[in-house]
Parts: sequence; structure tokens; C-alpha cells
Amino acid sequence: MDKRAITAALTAMGVVTIGIGIGSHNLLHYDPALLIYTFGSLLSAYVITFRVTLFLQRPPTKRYAIRGVQLLTRKNQLRNLLTTARGAGEDLAAQRFILERSKLRWLAHFLFAWGTLIAGAVTFPLVFGWMHFETPVDDPQTYLVMAFGQQVAAFPLSSVRSFVVFNVLNISALMVIVGVCIALHRRLYAPGRSRARQQFGRDLVPLIMLLAISITGLMLTFSMHFMDGYGYAELSLIHALIVIITLVYLPFGKFFHIFVRPLQVVVGLYRKVDSEQPPAECRVCGDGFAGQMHVADLKSVLAEMGQNWTFDDSTHYADVCPKCRRRLMGATHQAITDQSRNPEDIWQS
Repeated sequence: MDKRAITAALTAMGVVTIGIGIGSHNLLHYDPALLIYTFGSLLSAYVITFRVTLFLQRPPTKRYAIRGVQLLTRKNQLRNLLTTARGAGEDLAAQRFILERSKLRWLAHFLFAWGTLIAGAVTFPLVFGWMHFETPVDDPQTYLVMAFGQQVAAFPLSSVRSFVVFNVLNISALMVIVGVCIALHRRLYAPGRSRARQQFGRDLVPLIMLLAISITGLMLTFSMHFMDGYGYAELSLIHALIVIITLVYLPFGKFFHIFVRPLQVVVGLYRKVDSEQPPAECRVCGDGFAGQMHVADLKSVLAEMGQNWTFDDSTHYADVCPKCRRRLMGATHQAITDQSRNPEDIWQS
């Protein structure tokens, strides 16, 4: 029951609630039929903020976050900002870190990742009343896209843009289904050793959730256009329940990397800046082995975690290169062994 996490989570719920009220013009454009999605979104905002706040309070994570802010707000701001933007484009948008492993794996991840992002970018503004459609009184064949009470676009009802706009959720659902099917095929027919390491709750449940949301969403469209709305109410309830369960599940499973992955962009910037500095020299052999910023941060994190390791009064664990650490550990072990003749004493030491 971390007080900071609870406070941040309640604040996030409050911000979303106020945003719904303001963005929908005091609920003027809010659809009460979507109330169940609103409750699910508020609960999801709470659990996501709670979990992310706990994650950011961990000493290593907090150190990376602090360094990221410092690097982006102090010297070389423009260069560091461009480096961060390039890293975000390659890792988050293009997801090239997966492409290096497997093209098929990248395709699957790219499809269901962007499919869910597109669906979320459309669904949440509609649910919160931030976006809606209107038809001019004198031109019923034209649709107006209204965002926060302002017209942002207009298109004829019979245009290609109209088809894309009104079927964007169906298109994103198909993207997710194709990506999930590829991923499921890889997991179900993976080599024996890889398949043995899989866990149902960790590896398969997230894919099943995405598949269930997409299929039930497409079934709503099918029911409306080809079945005269038969079973639409029941399907909409099932779809809503699956969506809400998934939203609440987001920070507790593999989906949590959605919120963690952006920090990897900061880590990339950190490594680049650290590599450009003169290396820290080993206190024992004098060789350079790591960046000075990394060594300083490692000392800070170890001290914060109560693990301020030192070999003597002046030599910190982080000031020694890996090769010399092994040598010092071996020498210490030999000294302890030589000082004790009783096997039990050696074991206790």
C-alpha cells in the first residue's frame, strides 16, 4: 500500500474524469451507452498509474529516469532530443529491435501493436466524448468530424475517406487478428525447448485477449450489417467485458512492457552520452572499463539499495573492473581459507 502510488493513481483518475467533463463540453457530447467503457478506463487508469509509479520508484529505474530528464534539459539539448526522437522512431514506431531477431516475429508484433494503438486512438476519444460526428442540416451527405467541440475535418458520405473512417476499428481488428495468429502459430509450433519455457498465463493469455477483443468487435459489425442487429446487445456486452478485463490486466502481465518500453529510448541516449565520455579507470589495474557516468550512478544505486560494497576503505566495488573483481574475490576467498583449518569454519566463512 504505497502512499505515493495510491496518490498518483487517484490523481490520474481525477485527471481523466475532469478531462471527460471538459472535453465533452460538460457531457453534452458524451454517450451514456458507453458508460461501462468509461468505468473500465477509470479503473485501468488507476491500476496502470499505481503500477508505473511503483516501477519508477525502484532505484535503477529512477536513476535512468532522472538521467534522462537531465540529458534532455541541460547541455546538448538539441542533439540529445534528436537522438531520442531517432531512437523512438526506430524502437517504438518501426520496432527494429524485433526485426533483428526474426522478420516473421517483427511482422506479427508490428501488426497487433499498431492495430491496438490505432484502435485505442479512435476508441478512447469516442468513449470520452472528445470526438463525435455531425451532419449539416443543409447537407445530409457530408459528415463533420468534431474534436473537443471544434470541426477538424469533413468528408462526403460516399467517399473512400468515409469508408476508412467508419471501418478503422474493423481494419485495426483485422491487423490484430493476423498478427496474433502469426504469434500463436510461432508459440504453438516452436521448437521443443522454446515451447517448454512458455507459460500459459504469461505468453498465451495476452494473445487470446487481443484475439477475443478483435473477433467480438468484428462480430458487432457483422451483426449490424448482415444479421439485422440480431444478438447485437449480447455481443456488445461480451465485447465490453473483455475490453474492461484487458484494460485492468494491462499492468500485470506482458502488456506492461507498453509502459516500460519508452524508457529503453532513454537508456539508448544514456549509453550514447556515457560512451562519449572518458572511461573510468580501474583502481587496481588502471585500465578503462566503463563510462564515468555509469560508474557514478552504479555507486548511487547500490548505496540507495543498502549494498555499498567496498573491498577496503577506499576501493568501491564499482571502481574495479570485472577482471580485477574476480581476482580480488579469489584472493579474499584464499585468505579466508588459509586462516581456518576447520572445514565447518571454512563453510561458514
